[in-house]
Amino acid sequence: MNLKSILAATAMTALGAMAHAEGVKVGMITTLSGGGAGLGIDVRDGFLLAVKMSGNSDIEVVVEDDQRKPDIAVQLADKMIQSEKVDVLTGIIWSNLAMAVVPAATAQGKFYLSPNAGPSALAGKGCSPNYFNVAWQNDNLHEAAGGYANSAGFKNSFILAPNYPAGQDALTGYKRIYEGELAGEVFTQLGQTDYAAEIAQIRASGADSVFFFLPGGMGISFLKQYADSGVDLPVVGPAFSFDQGILQAVGDAALGIKNTSQWNKDLDNEANVEFVAAFQEEYGRLPSLYASQGYDTANLLLSAMAKADVADADAFRAALKEADFASTRGDFAFASNNHPIQDIYVREVIKEGDVYTNKIIGTALEDHSNVYVDECEM
Repeated sequence: MNLKSILAATAMTALGAMAHAEGVKVGMITTLSGGGAGLGIDVRDGFLLAVKMSGNSDIEVVVEDDQRKPDIAVQLADKMIQSEKVDVLTGIIWSNLAMAVVPAATAQGKFYLSPNAGPSALAGKGCSPNYFNVAWQNDNLHEAAGGYANSAGFKNSFILAPNYPAGQDALTGYKRIYEGELAGEVFTQLGQTDYAAEIAQIRASGADSVFFFLPGGMGISFLKQYADSGVDLPVVGPAFSFDQGILQAVGDAALGIKNTSQWNKDLDNEANVEFVAAFQEEYGRLPSLYASQGYDTANLLLSAMAKADVADADAFRAALKEADFASTRGDFAFASNNHPIQDIYVREVIKEGDVYTNKIIGTALEDHSNVYVDECEM
């Protein structure tokens, strides 16, 4: 079945009485064009795959492209809430877009399930009982990278990330756990593709290692330019900069690099084995971290639908909080601020045949939550 068919299938409404009376209308706002489109496409494809595999015709999914622009995302959210009458919103990749959309949506009584963006402002004082993050709190994978840097003996890291909420959280997270000195700390422009100046700073800094968070096309550009520069310092980063789609574009320049993730295709649990096989069969490519998050987000929603009617907000919220679904990550639970408690792994970039991918080589953090829990009052 192609994507058009999947979308048509998910748009069906129930014709007869179901165990839980009403269906759920989902508004998915995600990035499907321009820089970072691969991330949104993977979230969408993983979400729709889970819906298809469930056989549940009681979900209608409306998908829109935010073009990675906050104003467009806000317009789409307003349309979905006011005109489309959605019950649940999901899909946003970028934290600046999440900050523009989520607080207003949850204030209007809508549920928001995040398959990616997890800004600290929504984990602490800005938390909401209607906001559930199914991916991470932004700091998490960067905290794990800082822990790996300690174990690798790095003493003088140069760190860089884009200047937007997730980038700020990234460097904060790395510094929270990393015990060494900083040779330099730089915020780049969001969407930047030329890193000659930053690489020159790294070369002159006296650093013994580099930590960077540059998701999507930004990471591809940086890694290629870094490899060509001759700067031969070890690199560590979060999965966002070493994910499946990125690796094919970067090639040999990424081999051997260590990165941190709460998921990988080789996690040995039944849900993940089924997901990886089904995704490859459906789309003809290996799933990415983002695809796994879209898949888990849909399965969380489906688990709540099996227990409660979305029209009963309190019951539906409680059903979401239970997180009674088989996650591709294995163990999964929500902390009191509705962000995951989960293991975070260290991965190494390898090559399997002609395909660049990752393998898990260790666990960086076990049953890891986030530092903003106590700031959340709900």
